[in-house]
Amino acid sequence: MDWIEALILGIIQGLTEFLPVSSSGHLEIGKAILGVKATDSLVFTVVVHGATVLSTIVVFRKEIWELIRGFFRFQMNEETHYIFKIAVSMIPVGIVGLFFKDEVEALFTGNLLLVGLMLILTAALLAFTYYAKTRDKNISYKDAFIIGVAQAIAVIPGISRSGSTISTGLLLGNNKEKTARFSFLMVLIPIIGANIKDLLDGSMVATENISSTVLIVGFLAAFISGLLACSWMINIVKKGKLIYFAVYCLIVGSVAVGYALMN
Repeated sequence: MDWIEALILGIIQGLTEFLPVSSSGHLEIGKAILGVKATDSLVFTVVVHGATVLSTIVVFRKEIWELIRGFFRFQMNEETHYIFKIAVSMIPVGIVGLFFKDEVEALFTGNLLLVGLMLILTAALLAFTYYAKTRDKNISYKDAFIIGVAQAIAVIPGISRSGSTISTGLLLGNNKEKTARFSFLMVLIPIIGANIKDLLDGSMVATENISSTVLIVGFLAAFISGLLACSWMINIVKKGKLIYFAVYCLIVGSVAVGYALMN
């Protein structure tokens, strides 16, 4: 992988992490088009995911600070309940990460047929939200767990994490803006934890196949594009325009399936 490929893939990651079109699926498609080897891509994928986490922290810095301040008042206030709900949402993906890590990593081998089919599934899920009736209610602990299940399923490349979690929240009747905010905040700790784990076990060390320059370029590209996409996505959810992304996922998924079947 060279720095130009890293720049392209970083921008793809930053934009698609927050837009409901599956960042992992688009990364796999991008890698297949650019001819990036699977052995080169795991470390890079972890790095660009870390970059989008940082962009999330920057966009939601005020909300995160308020949650931290409220939590350390050591009272069962609104902020404490919110953090506990995020913790509940992490249970399903934590189980997947602990017991099915190898199986998940085996999916990231450039299987465009799988990616295409899962993008079509994402399109169907987004289309259902067009008919969802939302209310101005807070996300419950039950809702948080169900949204967490959607996040765990979204480890499959082609299923959009933001698309599945936001769609699930809306189908449960939650407020659009609150659902988008919860979707973006709930992913912070799992990805940060995964990055720390990979750092400690040596997975983040650049190998002879991928240079530090490539990782830095990819990180910066994903961070900057992530800043733009995160703010944009919040407005999109407020306006209820996810149906356009359903059409997009259907088209891209169909093209990916067609390409995979012809090769």
